[in-house]
Amino acid sequence: MNNDKLLIVDGSSMLVTSYYGNLPKQILFEKDEEKKKLYYNKILHAPDGTYTNAIYGMLRTIKKIIDNQKPTHMVVCFDQTRDTFRREMYADYKGNRGETPEPLKQQFMNMETLLADIGIVVEFSEKYEADDIAGSYAAKYEKEIPTFVISKDHDYLQLISPYTRLWLVQTKQEAADALIDTYYGAFGIDKKDISIPDKAFEVTPDICRQEFGVYPEQIPDLKGITGDSSDNIPGVKGVSSAATPLLQYYGTLEKIYEAIDEAGTTALQKSLTTFWKESLGISRSPLKAMIEHRETALLSKDLATIRKNYEIHHSLDELKININEAARDNWYKKLGIKSL
Repeated sequence: MNNDKLLIVDGSSMLVTSYYGNLPKQILFEKDEEKKKLYYNKILHAPDGTYTNAIYGMLRTIKKIIDNQKPTHMVVCFDQTRDTFRREMYADYKGNRGETPEPLKQQFMNMETLLADIGIVVEFSEKYEADDIAGSYAAKYEKEIPTFVISKDHDYLQLISPYTRLWLVQTKQEAADALIDTYYGAFGIDKKDISIPDKAFEVTPDICRQEFGVYPEQIPDLKGITGDSSDNIPGVKGVSSAATPLLQYYGTLEKIYEAIDEAGTTALQKSLTTFWKESLGISRSPLKAMIEHRETALLSKDLATIRKNYEIHHSLDELKININEAARDNWYKKLGIKSL
């Protein structure tokens, strides 16, 4: 039986999570950025002073996944810059994010080099984001090999298909366990019966619809209306609660606007809002806001849409996990990592 499995890793998300999950409390709970720097020396580091807390955490996570979930192929996708094509579309995209702390910035570069040196494929781009790279790899290979994506970013929900599953990472194990009990327990499946990484929950197309109200391919439409504060995607202010019922009925953002355009006159628009209220359960009409912010809504959907046209640089065979143990041990020695 063929047990091959491709794992696509959101490397940026995993490294950032590992960084903040292994920070000294003096930094984690300090709000003043300058005061945080006073405690940088307490961050886990190598004998030569190189910061290692994020690298150590991410390596530990990847090692455990390789040991337990046993992927045979892997690619790790990183963000290289915030100045991607989306900034050209919308200058304020991710404009609400602060500067990356120097100890984390340093570890991004080292982690990318380390993984490549030990035999795990790494991808990043000046034009595309990590999720675009992940989406392109999934689209390219998902029909050739069972494909899994791991991330805590809800943008990745749109990559779920009959061939690709998302291991959606939760903040705590208890949250992941509760989701497993809700969606798998009903079928008599215990979490011990399925192989999922720590703190993760496996999302299928049907589970996406049940948990988030829309199917995977509708996630960009949803964000077109609700926006996304983490990426500074504006959406349509004040009508978030109407987004799900509208999309469940019309399917896409464009179809919602077709219905609005067809209504046309004030009398027909009133009839439309009455239909929304009585049939879709939307008590507060979003019509005015949707009309006023049409361009913003469509732009927001475009910003939230993962591209799948990133140029693939590696064949499926090149994605096979083949750890160079000598290179790995050299890195561990250099970084002072002993427990792995």
